[in-house]
Amino acid sequence: MRFLFVGDSMTIGRAGDFTWRYRMWQHLGAALGDGAYTITGPRTGLYDTEAAAPLSDAYADPSFPANARRHLAGWGEGWMHMAPVIADTVAAARADVLLVSLGLIDLGFYTDSGQTAQNARAFITAARTANPHVRMVLLPVIPNIRAESDAPFAAECERFNALLGQAVTDLSTPSSPLVLTGRPEGYDIHTDTYDGTHPGPSGEHRLAGAFADAMHRAWSLGGPYAPATAPAPALAPAS
Repeated sequence: MRFLFVGDSMTIGRAGDFTWRYRMWQHLGAALGDGAYTITGPRTGLYDTEAAAPLSDAYADPSFPANARRHLAGWGEGWMHMAPVIADTVAAARADVLLVSLGLIDLGFYTDSGQTAQNARAFITAARTANPHVRMVLLPVIPNIRAESDAPFAAECERFNALLGQAVTDLSTPSSPLVLTGRPEGYDIHTDTYDGTHPGPSGEHRLAGAFADAMHRAWSLGGPYAPATAPAPALAPAS
């Protein structure tokens, strides 16, 4: 089973982060076992804030294997950026399961809730042209600190999440199921992020847990999320 992480700055992470991708790698290794899965994707780096580019490989755990670092995530990228490239990426990566966290950057800088929802639908359609049986787990937008003082932005986040939920209902099929996670249990932007938006270590665990628990509930895939206390088994060699 081949997993592809798709996301924005919350998913790519910055230099020095563990990232929630790392937490999910630990979970997959423990829940599925050595050799039962592969993490795939065209990118591996973290965002270097000084260079303002995704040039860093300075993960908080340097033993995080190179083939487990792969992803399709970008600082400042959203549904509008990923929809045009997802078909080619899914085809090249031969992805079976997409773990998607997008939308906040779209609503904050690029598109309103309606257009963002249209881009999400376009993303889903495009991914299926590459793999008609692809599965997707989608995280709703978690309103960040801006939403506490910007009521129209908060309303757009709420409206987009409703539209995303409707898209999941409309577009999910038995051959290509879609799952919408809930808000990560207990997630608090004041304690689980380092700036009101981007996850710190506790937030990384909560994000990984939201995806892991959604897959387990919907598809009996893996198990309930439990924070790892030791490095996960090594991945099978990429093919």
